[in-house]
Amino acid sequence: MTGLPRYAIYFAAGADHALTRFGAELLGYDAYTGDEVSFPQAALDVAPDWHDITTDPRRYGFHGTLKAPMALAPGRTEAELKAACAAFAEKARPMPVIRPVVDTISGFIAVIPAEPVDALQQLAADCVRDFDSFRPPLTAEERARRKPEKLGERQRDYLDRWGYPYVMEEFRFHMTLTGRLDAERRGPILEMLRARFATLKLATLAIDRITLFRQDDAASRFRIIGEWALTR
Repeated sequence: MTGLPRYAIYFAAGADHALTRFGAELLGYDAYTGDEVSFPQAALDVAPDWHDITTDPRRYGFHGTLKAPMALAPGRTEAELKAACAAFAEKARPMPVIRPVVDTISGFIAVIPAEPVDALQQLAADCVRDFDSFRPPLTAEERARRKPEKLGERQRDYLDRWGYPYVMEEFRFHMTLTGRLDAERRGPILEMLRARFATLKLATLAIDRITLFRQDDAASRFRIIGEWALTR
């Protein structure tokens, strides 16, 4: 992996939010504190290999992507990125509010909006554009790792333009809870996760902040280093 440390602009609900606790327990990691978290027994009962099922999302921490992980372009600094996050958050904009549900997306399970929310699509697009000057040019190695031959034409165009294929019209907000699962395994796990999520009684969720995550090196998990409340 090249270009470390890496930074990502994500949504996380706040250190004390019930959704954050829910995600940290299921992934076994709290990106706010950097601490390991014990898995709930219900997860181990339905899948004794829960640690393996959550290996990939645990590395990133529980989040919703707004600007995908990136190294910093030459001459750019972490302090400048934090200042840009603060300036971005100060711009008044419609506050996205979603109705969160637990469902499958591309073979894995995540918290997703029950229906599309235009303000959320716009927020993500703004993040992609406004922070793109911090991203170095996509290398041939990084492009190949995205397997462009398996992407649609528009996704390949976005990969070349923005360094990531799932942006703009291709963006789908999700807060990942598992890695990809075979179809026969998804049913019981989805049922368990929906039952646990229902106890939160979370009818709506405001996407009310941007959160800066940092990965120090290839062996490190992403850790939260700053968050900024959005201005309505």
